[in-house]
Amino acid sequence: MEPPVSRKLQSVLFMCAYNAVRSPMAEAMAKHFFGKSVYVQSAGARKGDVDAFALEALDEIGIDARKHKPKTVEELEEWEGLNFDLIVSLSPEAHHKALELTRTLAAEVEYWPTPDPTIVQGSREQVLDAYRAVRDGLMQRIKVRLRS
Repeated sequence: MEPPVSRKLQSVLFMCAYNAVRSPMAEAMAKHFFGKSVYVQSAGARKGDVDAFALEALDEIGIDARKHKPKTVEELEEWEGLNFDLIVSLSPEAHHKALELTRTLAAEVEYWPTPDPTIVQGSREQVLDAYRAVRDGLMQRIKVRLRS
């Protein structure tokens, strides 16, 4: 018997707590690298505000996420329905929410524990370094996971 053929990902939803830092960064990078072949969105368990450090960390690698508007999973569901092959949760709260969603959705859920850079204290550069670390870690995982 032949091994099952893994289905190519057609759509991915990144989720974090507020859709302000981690999930928008992941969405922007996934769209940048795979946007022609994979539909990508992001949402939060709750709604936050756009984070200037997240935008700056993306700017440094040539990705502009300034048009991002934070949204909740419920808002995304109202606008587009929820039909994703893969939901990637980046925070414990988002993972709990993603598992709740899969009671009614046939989506695969992966938990990528990702530190919250907003809790880092220190100089502007130390804080920005925390955002860069999150960006770089997510970029590496996205490139590996979404590569077809």
